[in-house]
Amino acid sequence: MAGQVRTGTARLPGLAALALPVLAGAAFMAVGGAPSGYAAGNLAALVAAGLWVMFGRQPRSIFLVRSLAIVLVAMLFLPLVTGPQLNGIARWVPIGAFNIHAGMLCVPALCVLTSRDQAYAAPLLLAALLAALLQPDAATGLALVFGAAGLHHVTRDWRVGVAAIAGFVATLVMATRGELPAQPFVERVLVEALSTNLPLALMMAAALLAGFLLILFAAPLARSARFACAGSLGGFVVMSIVSNYPTPLAGFGVSAILGYGFALGLVKRDNR
Repeated sequence: MAGQVRTGTARLPGLAALALPVLAGAAFMAVGGAPSGYAAGNLAALVAAGLWVMFGRQPRSIFLVRSLAIVLVAMLFLPLVTGPQLNGIARWVPIGAFNIHAGMLCVPALCVLTSRDQAYAAPLLLAALLAALLQPDAATGLALVFGAAGLHHVTRDWRVGVAAIAGFVATLVMATRGELPAQPFVERVLVEALSTNLPLALMMAAALLAGFLLILFAAPLARSARFACAGSLGGFVVMSIVSNYPTPLAGFGVSAILGYGFALGLVKRDNR
C-alpha cells in the first residue's frame, strides 16, 4: 500500500499539469459565453485523461515502445486519407461526431516514446514532420521542433538536432500556407481573452506556464521525456498565439487533453 501511495503521489504533478489549463479554459468559456458543450466536453476528456495519467504505464519492451511510436506516426498521416479537408488542409481524423486533431493527439506521446528509443528517435520525428508538412500544420511542426530540441538538450544526439533544424525550416514553409480562420474559444484563445477578459487571460497564461513547468520538472517521466513533452506543449502554445491555431488544453478541443493525458501516463514501470 505504501508503494502505491508513493506512486500515486508522484503522478500528481502530471495530473496538475493537465488539469490547471483545462480548468482555466473552462472558466473562460463559462464566463465568455461559449456553447455549453465546450466546457463540458473538455472536462469529460479531462476525467478520462486524468485516469490514465494516474494509472497508465509505458510498455516494458523497446519493441513495443517503438511499435507504438510507429503507430502514432502513421496516425499523423491518417487525415490525408480520411479527411475532412478544408481549403485543401487535412489535419483531423473523424471519430464519430468528433474531428480529432491528429497532431495534438499523437505528438505528445510520440515525444515521450522517442526519448526512450535513441536509435529511431530522429527517423520517427522526421517522418512525423513530413506528415505535418503534407497537411500542412505549422502548429504540429513547431511542436515537433520544440520537442526535438528538448530531447536534444538532454541527449545531445546530433541526429535529433538535425531533425529539429530541418523541422524548423519545414515549419516556416507550413506557416505560409496552412492558416485557417480562427474559431472562437478554439484558436488564439489567449489573444481573444486579452481583448475581452484580462484577468482570465492572465489566469489561462499562468495555468499554461504552470503546466509547462510541471511537465518539464516534476512529471514522473525520465528527464529526456519531460523536456521533449514540455517542448511540444510550448510549440503548440506559441503557434496558437502567433497564428490561427488551436490553443492546447485551455481552448475547446479534446485532442490535446487526451494527447497530453496519454503522454503523461506513459510512466516506465520502474518509476516510483
